[in-house]
Amino acid sequence: MKRLAILLAAPLLLGAAKPVLVPDVSARSIEIRYSFNGAQLLLFGAILYPGGRAPTKPLDIAVVVKGPVEPILVREKQQIAGIWMNADSHRFRSAPSFYAIASSRPVRDLVDERTAAIYELGLRDLQLSPGGGAQPDKERRFEAGLLDLRKRQRLYAEDPKGVEISAHVLYRARINIPSQVPVGTYTAETFLIDNGRVVAAATREIEIGKSGFERFIAVAAQRHAFLYGLAAVLLSLGLGWFAAWLFARRA
Repeated sequence: MKRLAILLAAPLLLGAAKPVLVPDVSARSIEIRYSFNGAQLLLFGAILYPGGRAPTKPLDIAVVVKGPVEPILVREKQQIAGIWMNADSHRFRSAPSFYAIASSRPVRDLVDERTAAIYELGLRDLQLSPGGGAQPDKERRFEAGLLDLRKRQRLYAEDPKGVEISAHVLYRARINIPSQVPVGTYTAETFLIDNGRVVAAATREIEIGKSGFERFIAVAAQRHAFLYGLAAVLLSLGLGWFAAWLFARRA
């Protein structure tokens, strides 16, 4: 039966006008526990060419891992009278909570600006959806500030030589997942690029969630917000009272 399926699929593959990507990831789910200090995600796969023959000129690969989009408020600090204070702010309606791209060559060597913007290939081409109402120069300033902040938090990253391609067929890339990564459903997108055009694309999903005691706390905070807040206040008061009692006893 398996041999029959392969024989039936072969004519379809041979008659395909464009290459086909067969991607996969090393982990379809990542669990965050108390000891979680980050992870490394391996994206790998193969390129199936029409007729089964690889071209003489190698193609390029770019892989993008995105986290769930979320609204975010960015605050700008300035030093006023010797004190750092929030001087201005700007809201983005949606921004990826995590973004990492790896490519076989720098993205600007692979595609033009229009193609990079369509597929969001690179940090400068992310669609951040600003809240509106602000002057263009202010929006650009806060976009640059958001990108810089998330790069320092290791939530945004670019690796222009992060994809290895073997024999024009097999590829692999490694994406680092930091310890403070948000939970949710992530997408791992793979793009096959030839002469500045995206000729094939494929997507896989990755679930990142909390488990164990961390999951219990997160679920409790969502389902019983009032009781969770009350318990947090009582715990803080109890710890404060215990610390005061301990110092008074030692005095």
